[in-house]
Amino acid sequence: MSIYNIPLETIQGQAANTSDYDGKVLIVVNTASKCGFTPQYEGLEALYKKYQAQGLEILGFPSNQFGGQEPGDNTEVESFCQINYGVSFPLFAKTDVKGNDAHPLYKTLIHDAPFQGFNTEDQGGARFQGMFEQRMPEELKTDEVKWNFTKFLVNRQGQVVSRFESYATPESLTADIEKLL
Repeated sequence: MSIYNIPLETIQGQAANTSDYDGKVLIVVNTASKCGFTPQYEGLEALYKKYQAQGLEILGFPSNQFGGQEPGDNTEVESFCQINYGVSFPLFAKTDVKGNDAHPLYKTLIHDAPFQGFNTEDQGGARFQGMFEQRMPEELKTDEVKWNFTKFLVNRQGQVVSRFESYATPESLTADIEKLL
């Protein structure tokens, strides 16, 4: 299934559409300004600067659904990202990325790249597995986005090819991105 033709709203409140990115390799990521993973903005921006000319776009979707870690309004989020991380990739209006009110883009991403479990061979994955088993075991049974900075990699045809959980650093996506460019 293609992710194209899904309406979006930019962080400035302007209408956009996923079809605006037709033919691009995409990283779609839900973000938050007050999360332990927030420094990933730096790595995402580095990927964007390195590969944008070759056809990579990064689409950031702030969400306040995980621990209330994105409490600001769109203007505050945009300002935070620019001042602290020099973010130049497109950011979109705060949105829900899981649950009944999840944005249609995220419903498609989750459908096409369901949760495969945490990689417990990875230190971050093992930590997440333990945390979810203790605090949110029911979440392990769903395909929903689990936390901030879950990343979906989409090919030039608009097909989701990979899902990377929060603890996967942007740099760890490099080989996968290069295969699609």
